[in-house]
Order: sequence, then C-alpha cells, then structure tokens
Amino acid sequence: MICVSKFHPIEAIIEAYQIGERDFGESRVQELLPKHEALPKDIRWHFIGHLQTNKVKLIVPFVHLIHSVDSLRLLETINHEAEKIQRKVRVLLEVHVAKEETKSGLSPEELESLFIQGQLSTFSYVEVCGIMGMATNTDDEQEIRRCFQAIKKLADTHFPNTLQSIRDNDGIHKGYASFVISMGMSDDHQIAIEEGSNMVRIGSSIFGERI
Repeated sequence: MICVSKFHPIEAIIEAYQIGERDFGESRVQELLPKHEALPKDIRWHFIGHLQTNKVKLIVPFVHLIHSVDSLRLLETINHEAEKIQRKVRVLLEVHVAKEETKSGLSPEELESLFIQGQLSTFSYVEVCGIMGMATNTDDEQEIRRCFQAIKKLADTHFPNTLQSIRDNDGIHKGYASFVISMGMSDDHQIAIEEGSNMVRIGSSIFGERI
C-alpha cells in the first residue's frame, strides 16, 4: 500500500510513519523535495503524478519508484539523469485505458511498440518493474472493473514470464509476486485487488480529504 500524502502536511505523514508506514506517494516535485529533506530517510518515496522532463534530475537521486512513466521521452530522460549519478531507477509504465482523455499514459499500442522494437532493453539505468493505470472516474462498477481487467491483460501480454499469480484459499486473485501492477485508489481499491493489483495508492481513506 502506498500512502498518498500529496497535499497533506508533514505532520500527517509523521503520524502515519509512527505507526509503521514507510511508502508514501507524491505527485508534485516541488512538494516532494521539502518533504524528503524534512522526513526520515528510510521513507520510500513514490512519485505518482505527471513528471516533467526538466524535473527528473531533482528526484532521481532518491526516489524509490516512479509510477508515471507515460512517454518514451520521459523514459529516455530518466535513464540519462540516472546514468549521470550511476544509479538504477525503478519505474512503472503508466498505461491509459480509461475513457477520460484527461488521464495520461501510454496507449496499449504505444506500450506494445516499446516491446516490439526492443526499446526497453536500451535503457541500462532504468528498471521497468511493472505497470500503473487508473480506472475511469465513474460510479459504474462494471466499467471500473473493465479498466482494471484491461490493465491486467496488458501485463499478462507483455510480461508473461514474470507473472506469478497469488490466490488465497478461496481462489481469489491476490496479485503477483514478481511484477508490480499499481492500480486502485481509495474508492476502487477492492475491485482493483480482485482484478490483480498488488499495489494500491490510498490517500483520502488514510489522511482524509485533501487540504
């Protein structure tokens, strides 16, 4: 579980930290940097928002996982900045399956081209750990489920050798052992888990509404 701490004060993060949470998610570089400086260094910072290429160098030295790689250009920039400091950076490829055009991410076709053309193997300082995606913002549970199923299908298609399905005693799918599928937030994480998520991003259910 990633505690989405964006727009919440340092005091709220400290409270969650004191009860054992270590994974926190931020969506703006200008907010993440002072929090990283002020808070304990064993926190694992996840960048979950749209990342501008000119801001990459600011977070590459310490970020634990970048969830929102939505273009080849961004991937190239992360690799370039990581090479400068000789650090391998873990990333997720953000995919766009929702009906809303405002959501960012690689289309299924763009994702496929990365694999067909073998481009991922050229990035020596980037470790692609999985996929991230969001469902359509709707009350229609079937549409939400369809989005998560589409994300899982992309994972199954492009990373078939790394997926290890985990199921409980009742046969309910619990996620993957060696491949990250980051999907599901406060309102839809239960559906996401049922459909294969093994990393959820929870904000308002932990910290309350954004300030």
